[in-house]
Amino acid sequence: MSGHHWICAPHRRERETLRAGLDLPPLLASLDAHRRLRGPYTAAGALLRLVAPDALARRPELAGRHYIELQESTPELAPLVPPITHHIEEQSTAGEVSRYPARLHSLRVAHGIVDFLLAALADAGQSPRTLVVENVQHADVTDQEFLAAALRRIPPELLTLVLCSGTARLLDPPGLPSLSLPDALAAYTTKTEGSAAPAPHTAGPDAAREYVDGDCVDDDPALIAAYERLAQAERAALHDRRAAELAGPAEAEPSLRLGALPYHLMRGSDAAGAGVEALRAAMLRCKYLGFYHMAAELGDEGRRSVDPAERAQLWWVFIRESGVCLAAAGRPDESAVLQEEARMATQNPAHHMKLAYEIGMLYARHYPEERRDPRQARAWVNTAIALSDLLPDPKERSFYSVFNRNGLALVEVRDGHPDEALRLLDQGIERLDRELGLGERTWHRVGLRYNRAQVNSMSGRLEAALEDYAEIVDADDDFADHYFNRGNILRKLGRSEEAIADYERALALEAPFPEAYYNRGDARLELGDSEGALADFSRTLELEPGHQEALLGRAGLLADAGEAGAALADVDAGLALAPAHPHLLCLRGRLLAEAGRGKEAAEALDSALAVDPGLAEAWAVKGELAYLDADLATATADFDRAVELADRPEFRFNRAVVHEAAGRFDRAAADFDAVYAATGDPDAGEQRDSCLRAAEHSAV
Repeated sequence: MSGHHWICAPHRRERETLRAGLDLPPLLASLDAHRRLRGPYTAAGALLRLVAPDALARRPELAGRHYIELQESTPELAPLVPPITHHIEEQSTAGEVSRYPARLHSLRVAHGIVDFLLAALADAGQSPRTLVVENVQHADVTDQEFLAAALRRIPPELLTLVLCSGTARLLDPPGLPSLSLPDALAAYTTKTEGSAAPAPHTAGPDAAREYVDGDCVDDDPALIAAYERLAQAERAALHDRRAAELAGPAEAEPSLRLGALPYHLMRGSDAAGAGVEALRAAMLRCKYLGFYHMAAELGDEGRRSVDPAERAQLWWVFIRESGVCLAAAGRPDESAVLQEEARMATQNPAHHMKLAYEIGMLYARHYPEERRDPRQARAWVNTAIALSDLLPDPKERSFYSVFNRNGLALVEVRDGHPDEALRLLDQGIERLDRELGLGERTWHRVGLRYNRAQVNSMSGRLEAALEDYAEIVDADDDFADHYFNRGNILRKLGRSEEAIADYERALALEAPFPEAYYNRGDARLELGDSEGALADFSRTLELEPGHQEALLGRAGLLADAGEAGAALADVDAGLALAPAHPHLLCLRGRLLAEAGRGKEAAEALDSALAVDPGLAEAWAVKGELAYLDADLATATADFDRAVELADRPEFRFNRAVVHEAAGRFDRAAADFDAVYAATGDPDAGEQRDSCLRAAEHSAV
């Protein structure tokens, strides 16, 4: 039996029995994905700790290519790869964080891990191997993304994946899933199911200790029952013992601090002290790295473990960070519930200021488009501004007044008032420069300029946006988004070579993301680099198979190269996702016309023009079909419309051919002359001269 596998059964021992019945390559490793062990990337990290040291020794160039994803997913590998730099944090006041990653950052990391494994395993010179991943139903979102990407992208002939889970239905995480593991399992695995109860197992005298030493992820009913029979103090003692065992290794293996270590400390004898502190540290670390689902989960446990009346400040950290992380994870309704709970429980003005701002951002950016409300957003942010202006500390007052007005600028942009947004941002920049010392709130100063650059770009002030980015990059030179956004501006200004350089810098500073590859491919195409563009569009589709514009771009290049079958496959894949995409429909019409399937081509072109009547290419292909049918009147009208919409040399050349066939030699000569003037095409010049002679002859 070939391909990847998915084994579902109630208990692990039964899943192991089912796996033994499969015909699989030799085992590379058997891992546990339960997030209780090491939090985010529990499974991916275990695999990387196994294969990466040898792979990096054999191929040291992989360290520079994959340094971000290796150390963010598996911090134990940090000594083996170049460090991630955040110069702005190094230059700022101690403890300041410059920014938090975008929601899709973890998906980019997942793809980077897959890239690394493809290179490392293919180069290892080994026969195919099997990777078993247990407890998939308890995997963190980061491992779900990694496993979904791996199922699609890693050939089973290289590494056969066997994912094992319980019988409960696997669901996507709440919010906005970036990649669906249930969908990947359905598409790329053969499912094997078992439902019988496991063979009876009698627990030994140390069963409870065995369960705790396994970090309580074993689903053996006998072990669980032995643990639950213990008195609370006995259980706490076992957790204390296990926490002490993990504390030493955690110095060398920091990922333990995001999973097993805080888990045991929270169930030991000092849960209120060491436990909640470990939980707080893990939550903040996950937030810093953009692991928002895990951060929210840790924060929720902390919130429920701390009495707001007794430890108000610690409770505030847990509930506030949980709300922020839920919003960042695409779960705004859950965030709103926490915001309201916090508002009911605190009378601290600074807390209410921050809550008002966060609620405003829910209405401005986090809710789905149809639920966003600029009026509500402005009302809440105005409340935050009013409270910030009352803060007693002058520097805190300056910072938060500007910070909250920065949020108001976002509201103004989204409500169609870019000039007001720019006024607010300019005021904020001037005030921080005037009232704060050098190095204070550096990240926010850069953030204000970044937002001003975005507003300038959106409102067409491209040169002003470039001036902003020059200042931004000078202060913050290791953030991929700056180069990606500046590249987009440079492209709008026709400076494609500079744009490509910025896209390449962005790709060097971030785990692989399809947008940068696509935009670089588009810029390369503008410069006539078809081979480079084709490679970039293909890379985009490797990362995001449903990227419609990359499918269109690659299909067009394949069509131009004479690979009609491959081009049509890309077009059909794009239309399966967007049946009314006019450019894909137009290209389909062109390909079908070239294949002699005129009726189907005409249907595709009519569909394209029904969506976009101004699509010049579709009118031109319709003109070609009419010409082939000897309907010169229709062909002329179609080419007239194409030239009216986009006066391109190829349209004029084809219209000239129609004019010539209809005996309109003077009009044909005029079109051929225009083509020759624009391109210097010798064929156009010869055709022009021929038509001029024919026109003179017919006039005699």
